[in-house]
Amino acid sequence: MLFNSFAFAIFLPVVFILYWALPKKCQWAVILVSSYYFYMSWNVKYVFLILLTTVVSYITAILLEKEQNGKRRKFYLSVAFAFCLGVLFFFKYFNFISVSIAGIVQRFTISYSPFMINVLLPVGISFYTFQTLAYVIDVYRGDVNAEHHFGKYAAFISFFPQLVAGPIERTSNLLPQIKRENSFAYGQASYGLKLMVWGFFKKIVIADTLAVYVDMVYNNLHDYTGMILGIATIFFTIQIYCDFSGYSDIAVGCAKLFGIDLMSNFKSPYLSCSVKEFWSRWHISLSTWFRDYVYIPLGGNRVSKRRHRLNLMITFLVSGLWHGAAWTYVIWGGIHGLAQVIENLFGQNRLRIKSSEKDTKDTESGKDGKSKNRLRIVRMLCVFLFAAFAWIFFRAQNLSDAAYVIRYTLSGIRHPMQYLIKGYSSLALTKKEIMTCIGMIGLLGVYDAFSLKYDVIACIGRWNVVLRWTVYLVMVLLILFMAPIGNASSFIYFQF
Repeated sequence: MLFNSFAFAIFLPVVFILYWALPKKCQWAVILVSSYYFYMSWNVKYVFLILLTTVVSYITAILLEKEQNGKRRKFYLSVAFAFCLGVLFFFKYFNFISVSIAGIVQRFTISYSPFMINVLLPVGISFYTFQTLAYVIDVYRGDVNAEHHFGKYAAFISFFPQLVAGPIERTSNLLPQIKRENSFAYGQASYGLKLMVWGFFKKIVIADTLAVYVDMVYNNLHDYTGMILGIATIFFTIQIYCDFSGYSDIAVGCAKLFGIDLMSNFKSPYLSCSVKEFWSRWHISLSTWFRDYVYIPLGGNRVSKRRHRLNLMITFLVSGLWHGAAWTYVIWGGIHGLAQVIENLFGQNRLRIKSSEKDTKDTESGKDGKSKNRLRIVRMLCVFLFAAFAWIFFRAQNLSDAAYVIRYTLSGIRHPMQYLIKGYSSLALTKKEIMTCIGMIGLLGVYDAFSLKYDVIACIGRWNVVLRWTVYLVMVLLILFMAPIGNASSFIYFQF
């Protein structure tokens, strides 16, 4: 059941009414039942997988809390890790490892056929597995108490707004909200609906529109060279941001309808001045997860400089592998890790401009202020282009396709006018379509820029009633007009 589907448009109001109409003590049960129904709509069989994961983590967490012996506690933790990561490995990485081993063996002219398993990747398995592992680790560390009410714990793991693509919530934030008896707050629900509209706008109006041209090029790469490859890559850079941040906005907004606050997952990442800042703004729930459960346990920055840089690389290589079972994702993660190592090596993190919130306050009106602003714009452009380059490996089907895009994007650049004319003709876009794309990207940029200082949705809510409702209606009409008839388009991160 996709957020942008007709089925969800029926499902959500029904769950909303039941949640607030039934006694408050039943709220967690409504969440649990609706969440499992939501997940069963994808594949009934895989509901047993999330249930089994929930049971194993629930039992091991209670055993961890009761056990005082250090060796036994480590054993229980190992059991939880072995099961959760074992299931994830089997469904997501088994074929990848098997093919990779076969490739290595065949290089020695040894005949070897990889053993493959024909199973579908359960939707959201990477997300709920990481949320489960975080819970068990937190109990092991003593940061949270084990939850003894199985139903409420199961509702926490399966909470449908963030079940299949995050945000990856922490126990200390989400579980207490699931357990408490919430009271309806009109302001919170209204804000949630507006946030959902903005999320749908980013997904349907911007991401899905750009996806048409991205898919046209990346699915037929060898038919294109030059500027068209560059434009498709830039379009994908915007597409994946609007697609995933749109999903996150819908998830956060949907949760607010039930009186629950989820963490913000994006904060204008393409307005960053360094790769480190980019990752403090992009997929925040995942980047902080890797920080707390991989990077810091490895030693973080409390070790030698050489080991610190190794920790950065390991963290990002694992992050890349988490995104997908392919070498393209590993390289994508490695590129970002290497960039942060280089920033650390040359002291760019110490020299980078402060975040936009502080920067705006401190900016002077004189030459120094203008120079600082120009420098910031240059740095933001560099980070954006770097991110776009890395996204090539994320979008390409294989390493060969990624190499082709990199090699031929600048093909013909020596003749600028011909380069531009050929690229424009290859786009197969009308002037109206080009202006639409530019307008949507411009609107996104303005929103992101203002959101660094202001809560844009709250600000619009304070506008004149005619003006703000005009904005709402225009957005809703655009969403309805551009929504596909029939099957709704999936969200990119559902594949992870």
